[in-house]
Amino acid sequence: MKAVRFVGVKQPLEMQEIPIPQIGERDILVKVKAAGICHSDAHYRNGISPVRPVPLTLGHEVAGVVEKIGAQVSNVNVGERVALHYNITCGDCYACSTGNDQFCEKGLMIGHYADGGYAEYIAVPSRNAIPLPDEIPFEQGATLMCASATALHALRKSRIKGGERAAIFGVGGLGQSAVQLAKALGALDVFAVDRNEEKLALAESYGAIPINATNLDPVAEIKRLTKNKGVDVAIEMIGLPQTMKQALQSAGALGRVVIVGLSDKTLDVHTYTELLSNEVELIGSNDHHLQELPLLVEFARRKILDVSKVVSKTIPLDADAINATLDELDRGSANIRTVIVP
Repeated sequence: MKAVRFVGVKQPLEMQEIPIPQIGERDILVKVKAAGICHSDAHYRNGISPVRPVPLTLGHEVAGVVEKIGAQVSNVNVGERVALHYNITCGDCYACSTGNDQFCEKGLMIGHYADGGYAEYIAVPSRNAIPLPDEIPFEQGATLMCASATALHALRKSRIKGGERAAIFGVGGLGQSAVQLAKALGALDVFAVDRNEEKLALAESYGAIPINATNLDPVAEIKRLTKNKGVDVAIEMIGLPQTMKQALQSAGALGRVVIVGLSDKTLDVHTYTELLSNEVELIGSNDHHLQELPLLVEFARRKILDVSKVVSKTIPLDADAINATLDELDRGSANIRTVIVP
């Protein structure tokens, strides 16, 4: 089969002909119908996050059709449409048994530490298959498995409940899902903070109150709009110390601040005024859980979560086209999401 593979840091991905993967008794073989290109893939190519083993097929946002099932598989059938949870886990360790499978002792992420979806076929354990309803195109189903899933997990970590106010700092791919999911989970007001007018306009179309941080101090504006009460939940999805600080300062009494954005910089926190005085919680959010994905897919099926505008471009399984997309991501000029359609 054809596969576009990582062959070394700062080297272009290469098209290779490799064998169709074999499956075990509890595995499935999936014919890939869509594979999203994530910003993480550009980080992998640049060596920001190590890939192993090399060569390796990238691609962790995957949807397709079940081609073959192992002898002990009973949860999916040949011909079924599925999206794939990207963390391959053991299912038996303490983390897996308590529903915290992203911390599995033997966990491997497809497209990072195991062959991913930039290929014609992929093999995964059957438990990684999430049924994909006919109403959701493969391209949209693939992207649900990353940005939208991470947004849902962050909101669940925040314990958001009906009647609360939320602020989403950064309304790119993750943030657009977070805006909609916060509303779905009961938030009365959702403030969308960004510097990009197009992203803010899209967030506003989903019911958010836009705040352009280029023109306004977002903390002051949130305090003004909430009559100085602040928000109950703030989600930071950019990864800058400045926006993390703003998220923290926007929280009101008993507020929960969830950090999703990745950063190698230190966050300076004034312990009394920003945490203790209002009993604000500062929470880290990492990845998502397998058990959260069926609900996410159902939100999309019912159009509670609109992912129709997430995919802005599709390309074939072609090394040059994929490398060009990764180049765009490096420059910060890429579309919202490009998806490979083999």
